Amino acid sequence: MTTGAGTVTRVDVWFDFLCPWCLLGKRRFEAALARSGRRDAVAVHWRSFELMPDLPKEPGPTIPERMRRDLGVTAAEAARGIERLSAMAAETGLAYRLDIARPVNSFDAHRLMHAGQAGGAGDAVREQLGRAYTEHGAILSDHAVLARLGRRAGLPDALVREVLAGSAYAEDVRADERAAARLGVTGVPTFVFDESQTVSGAQPVEVFVSLLTGSAR
Repeated sequence: MTTGAGTVTRVDVWFDFLCPWCLLGKRRFEAALARSGRRDAVAVHWRSFELMPDLPKEPGPTIPERMRRDLGVTAAEAARGIERLSAMAAETGLAYRLDIARPVNSFDAHRLMHAGQAGGAGDAVREQLGRAYTEHGAILSDHAVLARLGRRAGLPDALVREVLAGSAYAEDVRADERAAARLGVTGVPTFVFDESQTVSGAQPVEVFVSLLTGSAR
């Protein structure tokens, strides 16, 4: 991944609000951007991905309950896994409470994120929704919850209500998912550098720094 001097590096990031590794990966990537000294030479495009698109909007089991049911782990094993992830998140300033987080359909949350991006508030929406889910167990399919978080992110109340009442930005979400399918993205977070190099997972800051500085050579 070599570009000419002064060339802007493009990074496409696929993520889902339901994935606690995504918010951790976001924080690590942002730390790497700051450390690399190339913040102004990197264009980041945040893309939607639904890990569990068939989930209903009604709240179901918590993350540890799903781990026990779907992965066959014990309650103690689930607790240890969550504790390890929470400790890593704490290093980036996040206070995860995944024991109370309940995965739900995230499609409307992604539509709201695209509305934010269209108005220059995409990052604020990502932070508000991501932290509300991972730190406070917010139900991200609940329109009242999404409306409150959207307003906190700086979106006009009328815009939030219009988006949630209709199907605005649905095609933007689907377009992101089609692009992910073309590139073979099957999990998140996934970082694609200059549409050529793909890196999966919440990599250590040093790995992201190496990728970002290497792309400048």
